[in-house]
Order: sequence, then structure tokens, then C-alpha cells
Amino acid sequence: MSAGTSSAKKDSLVSALEEAGLKAFEPTAESTSRTEGQQEFGTLISRTGTSALISALNALIKPDRVPAWLRIRLMDVLTLLPQRPDGVRATLEFVFSVHPSSTVRASEAATPQKQGANITMEALKMASNLLSVPPASVGPEKWFPGIAPQLLRLLDGNDGPDLAKVAAYVIGFGVLGRKQFGAPGTPGWKAFAEPMLARIDPILSSKTPTSAPLVFSARPDEVVDLRKEVILAQTDELHIALTRLSALLNSHPNPGLTKRLLYPLLIPLWALASWPFPSDRLSERYCQPAKALLETYLKLAASQERFRDLLENLLSCGNDDPSKEPWAYEKVGDDGIQVKSLRNEPRGTNTGLDLATLESKTDAFIELLKQLGSDPDVSTLFLKLLEDSLSPSPQNNGEIKVALDDDQSQDEDPTAKLLEARVLQKLMERLPDRLISDSKHLLELISKILSKFDASSSLDDNDATAIALSLLNIVVTAPNFQKSKVDPGVLSSIEASLAKASRAGAPDTQQTAHNLSLLLKYRDAVDDPSAPRLTAPNDRHLEDRRTYDLALSYITAADSPAPVRSEGLNLLASLARAGSPVLDIPATLALLSSVLSGAAADDYLAARILRVYVSLSERHPQSTLAELLESYVDSSEALALDARLRHGEALLHVVQRLGGAFAGAPASTVGSALLALAGRRAQRPQSAARRDRAARARRPASQDDDDDEEALAEALSPRTPEEKARDAALAQILSSWASPRDALGEDLRLRASALSILSACIETSIAGLGAVLVSGALDLSLSILTHEVSAGAGILRRAAVVVILSTVRALAGARDAGTDLGFGLPAGSRGRAVEVLEYVARTDEDGLARQHARDCVESLRSWEVLEVMPREGGRGRGRAAELTRLVGGLGGRGEGVMLPRLDEGGAAALEGQRQEGIRPKIEEVE
Repeated sequence: MSAGTSSAKKDSLVSALEEAGLKAFEPTAESTSRTEGQQEFGTLISRTGTSALISALNALIKPDRVPAWLRIRLMDVLTLLPQRPDGVRATLEFVFSVHPSSTVRASEAATPQKQGANITMEALKMASNLLSVPPASVGPEKWFPGIAPQLLRLLDGNDGPDLAKVAAYVIGFGVLGRKQFGAPGTPGWKAFAEPMLARIDPILSSKTPTSAPLVFSARPDEVVDLRKEVILAQTDELHIALTRLSALLNSHPNPGLTKRLLYPLLIPLWALASWPFPSDRLSERYCQPAKALLETYLKLAASQERFRDLLENLLSCGNDDPSKEPWAYEKVGDDGIQVKSLRNEPRGTNTGLDLATLESKTDAFIELLKQLGSDPDVSTLFLKLLEDSLSPSPQNNGEIKVALDDDQSQDEDPTAKLLEARVLQKLMERLPDRLISDSKHLLELISKILSKFDASSSLDDNDATAIALSLLNIVVTAPNFQKSKVDPGVLSSIEASLAKASRAGAPDTQQTAHNLSLLLKYRDAVDDPSAPRLTAPNDRHLEDRRTYDLALSYITAADSPAPVRSEGLNLLASLARAGSPVLDIPATLALLSSVLSGAAADDYLAARILRVYVSLSERHPQSTLAELLESYVDSSEALALDARLRHGEALLHVVQRLGGAFAGAPASTVGSALLALAGRRAQRPQSAARRDRAARARRPASQDDDDDEEALAEALSPRTPEEKARDAALAQILSSWASPRDALGEDLRLRASALSILSACIETSIAGLGAVLVSGALDLSLSILTHEVSAGAGILRRAAVVVILSTVRALAGARDAGTDLGFGLPAGSRGRAVEVLEYVARTDEDGLARQHARDCVESLRSWEVLEVMPREGGRGRGRAAELTRLVGGLGGRGEGVMLPRLDEGGAAALEGQRQEGIRPKIEEVE
């Protein structure tokens, strides 16, 4: 099909929709005609493909294209198109193809899902809002069930990894990330979360469970079991639920959402992850995804309580609580697991004592604890199990025994006791160096055991007391033990118990108790008085150290999913805000820079890294600014453009957070570097050589492919002559960004970024930058507006105008606040700026540059009026503030800009500065 034929069909569809709509909804038409027209309109809508319909309707709803009453009707149809079976993908593809941030050529896109379209963050946010916010005419309880199956299918990844990430963003941020839609019990939760969670744990379904059907058929010689089990989730359904949940959370960096989704699945995930003796296929489909999800949750919410929950349900394979829906996992064949109902099964069917299974489960538990449990978690769990094993039995009249008594009470579960004893044994075998991380809790346990000592009994028969004495010997003889740090109540109890034990029992145990009593009494005197005493770190320091180590492990681990790395950054930010002394500032800044450079394409993690930088800058501003500036300038030419732009964005946030504190040497260094980057003097030969090599290697092989791709794109989605001209202009601009006229210079995007940050610095702290740098920024901006006139340099000219506007705004703000800067904007410089800006407003090819220039001229005119107003202390401040508001009429600071020279105590002072060479180096270009 030729492009002309496709374009004609599109125009024909637009005309047909307009004609049918006018006939169907004309307010003054007869009812019979309107009814007939509505039938024709409905038939046309139902027969037209979704993608073509979206394109045609978007053309019709443009302002003044059709009457207002018809536009409303067309908008209603357009907003409901995502409810079609293919409506979600069609909506996504349309937004990605028409959004201004999309890449024009397919060869410029990373991995486009549709020809000519590139998935940018701006387009993704727009598409997410369109899909995740129900229209006013449709309630969320009807809207989400219509789009949820489509998004969940995209999450499977069969339509490409990019669309899977898009679906994860829409579900995670757009729906489940909103409290009104994503909280448990809301329509969004029921439509997106429940289909995944209920396949793994049927109890999490809000639907009323159905019993086995009563209607059946059988041949005369066939026996039908009416108690036949009900399958709640087939093998494929369980597998799909695990993979979808993994795809959603691995693409979503929100630790809060991850914990909210995985918390109710703790025990089911453990049952699947620790499945005994799985085949390779079964492990790949069920065990590995479940284990990854379980590890992710435990990294985010690990505690002794969570591991205790796992231990209490070590052999669980489902839920056998009759008050809820009882169910169990069941192996099907060699490589399948399904979920079956246990409503007709006796309680306890899904658990049992099998020695091989017990060994497999305990091994898996110890490995999980070794990998994810912190030293305090391991120690606390060990002490708890030890205390339970040494606790008195109801039948032994208070006597404490290590071994389990054969006569168990009715309430004790022998299987649970056996499990705990086996885990305790394996902890002592495999993790002996991590069992005691805090002597405080161990001493409390020792005190409790020794207090049970009965002088009438033999110490040799009292195993618990013997164990307590051994543990006490380990603690007291430790090099860092200090008696003064022990709780007085615990110490007094231990001393009293030792005194009692030293007077009873066998000679050996009496001697042990006596020796420990003496050692404990004179412990502080044993150490050499001349030796320097090391101050033991306090609990806060130890906790911060553990948090810091945990954060580093989360961030640097190669296999850390997005929520875990995000949690690591959150932990670092919390330490930075608290001013913790455990933070190694240079190492932390180097780590953040490395992660930011590697995650240049990941906007989620980059946003969280920016927050850490801001938190660090509050206490370490100079170090933070220096690290960010070094990476942004990249004098060694080691970083890619995207990585440098990320560091520039972080630098911008830090400067804005410092506010008036951005002054002195750091401000001077940052301002000078930004002026150098924004000018044309920067030489980057290595980067230019890499660009040339990449271009030579790509051109012969890809030129024909690009032509074929463009021809195919034209056939699939024909463009009008106006659209072709626009796309050609955009392609020329984009190509000029990476190939400036000075081939060895900086990329135009980097120069525009430097201008943008410089304008923010001026507006944030113009006094901190000083007259010399602000004057240089103005000179550079006027030079850019005069000489950088190519189409690709439009972003530079916009940025230059914003620099001028930011300077005027900053001067007006300082005047309104009564701050004496010591310099101002002289009439000569102001007149030169107005002259250049008026020329730009008349002749520039870039529409935004023209509009910015007009707004800036208006602001300069307002500044002239503001400057002649008298300063009368607090009087007249209201009129000045109003003019300041007029001066700040242009709100876009994101493009970056620069401004004219300033008056600092007269022209003589400025001339003297010029003679000293204090001004930006600007290369004049013909």
C-alpha cells in the first residue's frame, strides 16, 4: 500500500467520522435523523481499528476543528478506547509516536516498539496518566477491570521488554502507587494485585470461594467421588503469577510497594522456594522466581521476627486453617505445581514429618539466614532458640534440661520442638562466629538460667547451668568486655547466682563458679593500666555501621533488583541526614557517581541518587559540589553524555538546596566551570574521535536499513506533507546536537545544560556568584544570541534568554528584599540586551526562543520602572514586589541561560576587571 493511499484513507476516515458525528449529535436535527445517525456512527466506530480510530479522533478534537457539542462526544469515544481488547497497546503506541520527546528516526531510538517512536520518560508519564486515571464518565470499579488484563499480558514480556517495563510503570506508579486506587481493597488493587497474589495464595482473593460443583455425570459402571478436590490454580496459572509479580517488582524501584505486595506471601513463597528435591524444570518455573521474590522481601524487611515466622512454618506447604480457605501446593508430574483446595481434607494434610524433607528445609533455612540475616538477627534467633530449649518443662518441677523430655504436654508440638532443635544444632555447626553479636542479651539469658539453680541439686546433673557457666566464661574473657558497661541488675543477679553455685555441687563445678565469680569481680583490674583503653562503640554507632554495610551491599551487588538498590540508597540518605560519623564521605560520593553513571538510562534510581546527593550536601557541601563538578566537566573524557547530564542535574539540585549558602570559593569554582562548558573553548578530541569511529562503522551497514525502516514506517503510518517537513527539521536539529560546527567542542546539549545550571545558580545566589561571574554570564549569553544562529542551536538561544531573565529576576528579588549586592544592571548593558533580544524575537527560527525573547524584553522594561522607584524601607515594598512578579513572568528555567555585564560601583571598576583578564573566554564565530 502506497503512502498516498494510506494518507487518503486516513483523511477519508476523518471525514466519515465528522460527517457521521454531525448527523448523530446535531442538537437541532430531528430525533429520527439523529437516531439513524447514531446507528451509523456506532457502526463506523465498531468497524474501525483502534489505532486508526485514535489517530482520526485526535485530529478531530483539535480546537475549532468541529463544533463544541460534537467535540465532547468524540472525546467520550476517545477516552473509552483503552477498554477495547487492543486499546491499551494502541494508546501507548500512539502517545509514544506523537509525543514531542520521541525520536524521529528509528536508528536514533534505543529499541523502539513502533517504527518512528521512542519511549521517553515524558511520553511514559503522559501515557500512564491516560491509562491509570479513570475518566469522569467511568468509575474505577469498571475502568480498571477493562485495562488490567491487557497490561498484565504486556507484563509477560511477549510483546517486547520495553513494553513490559511500560506496563510495570503504569501498574506500579500509575495504579498501585496511588492510595485511592492501589490500597488493598480498592478497585485498582483488585484488578491488578489480586490476580497475581490470589494465584499464589488463594486466601488473598476478595471473591467468595466456591465449593465443588454438585452436578456431575457418570456412566452406569463409573464410580464418582463427590469429595473430588478443587483446583484453585493450575500449574501455568501459578507460574504466570510468579513471573508477572517478578517483572513488576524488578522494574519498579519502590520498596514500599514491594513490601506491601510480598508481605502476605512470605510463607507461600518460602514453601515454593524451599521445595524439596525439585527437578530442573520445576526449579526454573517455580522455585527460582519464588526464591528471588523471598530474598527481595527479606532484604527490605528482614528481622528476627520474619525468620522466626519462617521457622514456625518450616514444613508448611499451604494453609490448613479451617476458618479460612484451606489449600496446599501439590506437585503435578515432574515439573508442575498446582494449588488445590483442602476443604474436604482433614486438618494437617499439608504438613508432616518426613526426615528427608526436614533436612532439606532446615538446610534451606540456614542458607537463607546465612545469606540475608544480619549478625543481630542470627544472634537474636540463636538466643531465642537456646532459651526455649533450656526452658523448664511443666512436668519436671522447674528443673531445666537441655534434652527434650519424653513426656510432652498435650499443647506441645513434638515436630516443632524437633525442628527448633535441628536448626539450633545447624546454627552452632555452620554459623558459630555469628551466634553472639551482643553480649547484653546473652548476659540476660545467662542471668535467667543461673537464677533457676537449685542448691539442693547436683550441678553435674544440671546441664543448663553448666552451659550458662561456659557462655559466661566466653563473655567475661572477651578482650572488649567491660564490667562497667553491664546492666547493674543483671550483674548483681549473676554474682548472686555464682556465689550460691560456688558453695554447692561437685568440686569441679564449684571451682568453675568460684573462678568466674572472682574474674567477674576483678575483671577491670586484670587489664594493664598503662595500656590504652579502647572505647567500645555505642549502640548507635554499631547500628549505623550495620546500616552502612547493608546499604553498600544492596547498592553494589550485581544481582540486586531495583527495589533492593533503591532501599540501599534510602539507607544511605537516612545516614546522611542524621550526620552519622560512619559515612566515608569521599567513598560514598565516588560510589554514588559510579552508580549514577551506570544507571544513566534508569530515571527511577537516578532520582533517588539525587536525593542522597542533596542530603550529603547539607553537611558536606564543598565535597559534594567538587565531586559532582568533576564528573560533570569530565576532563578525562571517560563518561558518556547521558551520565554527564545526570551529574549536572544533581549539581543543579544541590545548588538549589544550598540556597544562600552557595557562595565563596565553591560558588566561584562552579560558576567558572559552567562558563567554560557553555562557551566554545572546550576541546574534547577523544570524544570526537570516538564519534567519528562510530559513525564510520555504522554508516555503510545501516544506511540501507534506515531507508528500509523509514519506507516501512511510511507505509504503516503515512504522514502529511506538513508532518514530513516537521520531522525533517527535527532530524536536522537532532543531528546537529552531536555534531557541532566545532567538531572537537562540547555537545550542544551539554552546553545548554551548563547554561541552565548557571541560570539557576544566578537566581539561587546571585550575591554568592559575584559581579564578575554574572557579568561573564551576560556577555556569553548575548554572544550566543548573536552568533549561534543555526537551527540546531535553538536550545542554546533559549537557554541564553533564560540566563538574562534569571539575572533580572535575581536583581529584582534582591532589591525587593533590601539586599545591597554592590552591583546592578547599568542602562548601557540593559539597552544592548534589549536590542539583541528584540532582534531575536523578530528573526529567530525557533518559536520558543522568539517567545522567550519577547517575555525577557518585557521583563527588562519592567526592570527599568522598578529601578527608578525609591527605596523607602518597608514602604513601597508592595509596588516593588508587584513589579518583581512581572519581571519573573517567564517560568521555564529548565532550558538554561546567561546574561549581560553588570555595573559594580561604576564603569571604572568593571574596566579594571577586564584589564586583569577576569572575563569568560568567548570564541567569535562567523
